[in-house]
Amino acid sequence: MIVLDDKQLAQMRAHGERDYPFECCGLMLGRFEAGRKDVVETYPISNAREEEAKRNRFLIRPEELMRGELFAREKGLDVVGFYHSHPDDRAVPSQYDLEHAWPTYSYIVVSVEKGRAVDLRSWEMESDRSRFTEEQIVSEGA
Repeated sequence: MIVLDDKQLAQMRAHGERDYPFECCGLMLGRFEAGRKDVVETYPISNAREEEAKRNRFLIRPEELMRGELFAREKGLDVVGFYHSHPDDRAVPSQYDLEHAWPTYSYIVVSVEKGRAVDLRSWEMESDRSRFTEEQIVSEGA
């Protein structure tokens, strides 16, 4: 289970709409708490895959990930997951997503159709890395 507030969900949707028709990406910062992830804030990152042929993929440069991890650590937080958008596609992880994900983290996918966020779902990778399982999102008012 992942716990976010309405403001964080809105931020992810807005980021996906802003970067459309390209994929957006970012970190979710928070705490691992007794079988759940509590998100405290989102941390947008620019997509390093800017070439047109790869617009349906996202890439977080190592230095940007390290900056995000340092930012989290300074606030006493952890990176609990990642979010990205799927332009004109479903909010379901792709094979590419599966090949580049890590167990333990949450992966939120925002479906953005024709520039408008229409769906948002969270996923966790199985520990054997074979597939994603949908994760419950608990939304709390901001």
